[in-house]
Amino acid sequence: MRYPPSHKHATRRRILEAAGQAFRERGVAETGVDEVMRRAGLTHGGFYAHFRDKSELVAEACTTAFEAAVPNLDRIAAQPTRAARARLLIDSYLSPRHRDNHGSGCVIVTVGADAARLRGPARAGYSQAFARHLDRLCAALRLSSDPAKNRERVTHLMSSLVGALLFARATDDVASSDAILRSMRRMLREEFCRESPAASCVRPAPTAHDFMRAF
Repeated sequence: MRYPPSHKHATRRRILEAAGQAFRERGVAETGVDEVMRRAGLTHGGFYAHFRDKSELVAEACTTAFEAAVPNLDRIAAQPTRAARARLLIDSYLSPRHRDNHGSGCVIVTVGADAARLRGPARAGYSQAFARHLDRLCAALRLSSDPAKNRERVTHLMSSLVGALLFARATDDVASSDAILRSMRRMLREEFCRESPAASCVRPAPTAHDFMRAF
């Protein structure tokens, strides 16, 4: 039976989404092709109709995971002040919901830890996707009118967010983990909301419910 091209595209997309979820939950090294195909509801043999090897899968799955963040970045970019934009990112990223949902959370936190050990297409694919993602973050957050300063501040903010989330996930004690999230939210708000009127910093941010993809 011959399937239309749209069927192959949809199947490939299922595999990429299943891989992205598995890599976030288990890490790249601990996730085999069998696990990815099982999650996608497909057989192992069908994998090679879509990808040459796992390295190519990792590269494309990371690209897909980063692209899934674009709607969230659009919502951040739509906020009226730099303080409001930073506040929305900080509160959604350092939320208990994001901490607890590894499979749909930030790909930087999970796959980023494996990136230095990746080789070939996997390493190049992740690196290129990450660079594009950082560019998008800079465009969305607009923390400074100077491009070089903006990139420096966005990099500083994202490094702090990623580190805080790693710390919060590293402890089994929920109360201690919650305390890490609270204190880092407070400290980063103080640093990145000072520049704009106080009202932009203290008003409730939009719900973090939809912010469950890579940032």
